[in-house]
Amino acid sequence: MSLPHLRRPRRLSLWLGLAGAALVLVLAALLRRPEITGDPETVRRLQEALLWHSLLPRVATALVAGAALGLAGALLQRVLRNPIADPSTLGIASGAQLALTLALAFAPGLLAVSREAIAFAGGAGAVALVVALSWRRGLDPVTVVIAGMTVALMAAAASAAVILARGEYVLSVFIWGAGSLHQQNWHAAVTIGSRLLLGAAASALLLRPLAVLALDDAGARSLGVALLAMRVLVIAIAVWLAASVFAEVGVIGFVGLAAPAFARLAGARTPGQILWRAPLIGALLLSLADGLVLASAGSRGDLIPTGAMVGLLGGPLLLWLLPKVTPTTPPAPAATGAGRGLARPGRALLLLAGAGLVLAAVALTLGPGPEGWSFATGSLLADLWPFRAPRVAAAAGAGALLGAAGALMQRLTGNPLAGPEVLGVSAGAGVGIAAALLLFDMPGTGTLMAASALGSLAALLFILLVGAWTSFGPERMLLAGVALGAMCLAVLAAVFAAGGWNTFLLLSWMAGSTDRVGAPEAALLAGMTLLLLAPLPWLGRWIGILPLGAPVSRALGVPVAASRLSLSLLAALMTAVATFFVGPLSLTGLLAPHLARLLGFGGGRLFPFASALLGAGLLVLADFLGRTLAYPYQIPVGFFAALVGGPYLIWLLQRKGTGHG
Repeated sequence: MSLPHLRRPRRLSLWLGLAGAALVLVLAALLRRPEITGDPETVRRLQEALLWHSLLPRVATALVAGAALGLAGALLQRVLRNPIADPSTLGIASGAQLALTLALAFAPGLLAVSREAIAFAGGAGAVALVVALSWRRGLDPVTVVIAGMTVALMAAAASAAVILARGEYVLSVFIWGAGSLHQQNWHAAVTIGSRLLLGAAASALLLRPLAVLALDDAGARSLGVALLAMRVLVIAIAVWLAASVFAEVGVIGFVGLAAPAFARLAGARTPGQILWRAPLIGALLLSLADGLVLASAGSRGDLIPTGAMVGLLGGPLLLWLLPKVTPTTPPAPAATGAGRGLARPGRALLLLAGAGLVLAAVALTLGPGPEGWSFATGSLLADLWPFRAPRVAAAAGAGALLGAAGALMQRLTGNPLAGPEVLGVSAGAGVGIAAALLLFDMPGTGTLMAASALGSLAALLFILLVGAWTSFGPERMLLAGVALGAMCLAVLAAVFAAGGWNTFLLLSWMAGSTDRVGAPEAALLAGMTLLLLAPLPWLGRWIGILPLGAPVSRALGVPVAASRLSLSLLAALMTAVATFFVGPLSLTGLLAPHLARLLGFGGGRLFPFASALLGAGLLVLADFLGRTLAYPYQIPVGFFAALVGGPYLIWLLQRKGTGHG
């Protein structure tokens, strides 16, 4: 008997077990009767009303919403040939949330017209921006994913900035952003179900082109497929499906990623098999998550939003099945190659340092005032120094640490998309800070920083363990990072939805703000930056050899396990310290190494230092813009870091291609 036949009973028993668990949980929730006192006839009518107009519509909504997200994720992963493409990584969810937040804050009258239309417009606008940024590269998968993550983090940071500015109007958006399936009628189920039927019919008509898209671009064109037009059409269908779900029930961000992966694990290989199994598995996954929410609900309502439960449930399932994932993407551009080398990299590094000093000087002296823009000198500069110098120093230090941490992660994993934000390390720091806020009354800076470091280290070690478990396959590590990030963000979403005094403190940290940094904090960060960057010259040999693989590294005398652990610990500490001051949304850990590589530093020992200098410059520029453009208001540095660095990275990728390593 062949190996596939041996595995089939296990797969069948797995899915039957999950389906049975979901069914039991849903039936248990439906059979529960709320404690209602009063006249028996009135109680009976109220219970019937709750059953027919709340519980049953909720179950139906979970089924059709999960199926729609599963189909959307399958379409996106197929057309982009990338296993981490889904509505969340392409910015659709963040765009919808930003649109709703803006409407609540500045034009609440629009909500009376159509809240769903506002959310749909935000999601469509986000993916349109992703497509526009990637168009010149022919919607290249790597470029699309980088653009999607950039747009998603920009939208998330912008939402956080609006909520911080006008929280009294838009704090309720947390509940929507966490994904809630509470229903009062059948409207959501009917709306999503009708769109699911239309999307499924359109997908069935596109089966042949989708099969051809499995080939490379040249092969697809030779068979008569209009590649760009077909990609845009399929992406449009997927966006329409996902936006319809987000508009009705809020952000549920893991189903579209997990369902197609589980479908492939269940044996689906052809486009037709994946496109009909992914919706079924998506419906199963969301129903199972909502069944757990219903079964654990107390007298005061759900203990955790359904969207957060999806992340907590789907992440471990995907990680458990991760070694069996069959890669579906072409090889990613090498994160280890030198690309276009520099004749004199030392001189180029000195030029980068000089440019950074000039930028810092401008940020310290230039700014708006009562009489317009001017350079501060003399006594005015002395008066402004205590306010500007600490935040410039904090931005430079945090940017340098994030840039160096991203460079180390990309060298360790051999993956150009690795970074603190992508692999869940920054989100792990957020969970650590959230835990400290929940466990301690008014924790101090030292406690919060220690909690952030522990969260970052745990996340990075977990990713590296998964990498060793799966032979460090790039696609699998990215999937593991997204799964871990989903679990961490699920925890944060639950904390936000619960409310409390720590909500705004945690949100302010997530947005990334340096305006509260004083001289003691800046001095502490500067000292820790120098301390953490100091070992890099002695670790240069490990950094240069480890990307060649374990056998080559051992042959050259490198202790593989010890070196990986040491570099992981260093990268985690860098991430923890930096994200504590500027939050997890900056994209600096992904952007700075890319920029350093594209400038020619990718193959030498100076790569981490170039990444650190570029990261420092990026955050200093972002902090300067956040301080001055909306004066006298402050805009979080994380938003401007993504706004400035993301489009520039996409432009460089379009100009030089993704293959320059």
